[in-house]
Amino acid sequence: MRRKVWNFHGGIHPPENKQISTQTPIEKAPMPSRLILPLQQHAGQPANPIVEVGDSVLKGQLIAEPSGYVSAAVHAPTSGIVTEIGQRNIPHPSGLTGLCMVIEPDNQDKWGDRLTAIDYEKAEPAELLQRIRDAGITGLGGAGFPTSVKLNPSAENTIVTLIINAAECEPYITADDMLMREKAEEVIKGIQIIAHMLMPVECLPVECLIGVEDNKPEAIAALEKATQQLDTERQIKVVAIPTKYPSGGEKQLIQILTGKEVPNGGIPADIGIVCQNVGTTSAVYRAVVLGEPLISRITTLTGKALVAPKNLEVLLGTPLNELLNYCGLLDSKLNRLIMGGPMMGYTLTDLDAPIIKSTNCILAATEEEIPAPAPEQACIRCGMCAEACPASLLPQQLLWYSKTKDFDKALKYNLLDCIECGACSYVCPSNIPLVQYYRFAKGEIRALEHEHTKSEHARQRFESRQQRLDAEAAEKEAKRQARAKAAAEKQEKKLAAETKKGASGEAIENNAADAKAAVIQAALARVQAKKEKQASAVKVEATIAESISSNSDKGE
Repeated sequence: MRRKVWNFHGGIHPPENKQISTQTPIEKAPMPSRLILPLQQHAGQPANPIVEVGDSVLKGQLIAEPSGYVSAAVHAPTSGIVTEIGQRNIPHPSGLTGLCMVIEPDNQDKWGDRLTAIDYEKAEPAELLQRIRDAGITGLGGAGFPTSVKLNPSAENTIVTLIINAAECEPYITADDMLMREKAEEVIKGIQIIAHMLMPVECLPVECLIGVEDNKPEAIAALEKATQQLDTERQIKVVAIPTKYPSGGEKQLIQILTGKEVPNGGIPADIGIVCQNVGTTSAVYRAVVLGEPLISRITTLTGKALVAPKNLEVLLGTPLNELLNYCGLLDSKLNRLIMGGPMMGYTLTDLDAPIIKSTNCILAATEEEIPAPAPEQACIRCGMCAEACPASLLPQQLLWYSKTKDFDKALKYNLLDCIECGACSYVCPSNIPLVQYYRFAKGEIRALEHEHTKSEHARQRFESRQQRLDAEAAEKEAKRQARAKAAAEKQEKKLAAETKKGASGEAIENNAADAKAAVIQAALARVQAKKEKQASAVKVEATIAESISSNSDKGE
């Protein structure tokens, strides 16, 4: 019974041009003369180098570790010598430079200590999650989001559906198609590992779906054959979906396979879904079962400016010019060199730029394939852009607000929900590069948010510093007051002691004075008594003398 599929709003049908690069099997790219490894090949914070210039490294050796939760490790793709760590041009729409590590291969391709293989059926999800993080795996569909973060949803979100994005809807790109044709078993085993991490056996997933556009019959057949050989309780269903661009958009594919819509500003986990690219599942298998970190990927080299378009398994860090020469670049025919597909890719001007984890395609296009854009004309308000938008946005209003830098209104019209698929620009009869305006607006908004974050951080730092200074001042004042109080109490005690001592001394002095006065009075009294006694004696003697004299006169 054919599974029901839904549709999404808008979408277009540009020429596919996929047959150009599917005529030969996947080949291994030759060993490059050097490897240029940006330390930020992923969304989030760049990795921190842990080796120095002049160090010898082995294949698979960790050379830069994650610098945060949303970050990814970088490993040496082959053995050799680190010859440089510095700023270099990196493949990015901004054209800016980034910190890179340059390794000169020794052509021995000697492995270091591989990661220990894990029996995923007996392993805890946390152990598998750590292995994926240690292996530096990021989404290989183009966004480059660290896989360990995406496979670790919040405890509030119960995951009931695992969706594998194998649509590969953009023209020219066939890396996932060829991977599924030739390594379907790896893909399926990788899906089993991810399903075990998200939903252990005791709580089986409601669904595990692989969405493949119906223009890839060989891939669909290979996947179905691999799933039929599984001896597992899990049901993995291969679902052929109608070919329409951009069915490979995460939210669009979820809507096609489940009929559910991811809420505005939300993520798939909010509705119980996790979505992974088919190439990522293969990388998970190699990391868990084979113990190999992410050091290579399958990349499509295509376009009519190449003599031999093909899919190559390329070591990360391989310079583009060496790959283009290997595929026979015709300089005279090359009009534009694009990393990615013609709809969502960006033009490269530096042929020395390297292959990174998110590089799924290099398009060497001729003037016939991708002519120079026609001059931009005024919007005629035809509404074709709104009809083509797969996110059900209003591109015309977003254009006005982006041009006038009215970013608040652009955000109100859900600018951040734009997936930059280019469908609106493709159908615009006025040749307005709508996506470029949206990218500009998003960049400005991110810059303003960054400045706001810096300002807020500075404010918080100032307030924290002021609080710290106020606390220190309050502490000093409290200590000063404590010292002053202690000094005051000590002074009071001293004064009290002195007062007590002074009162006691005065009493003693008074007593001594009284005693001295008493002694003096006693002495005076004795002197007076003595005088009185002497006077009395003199008086008595005088009386006796007088008496004797009187008696003598009588005798005469």
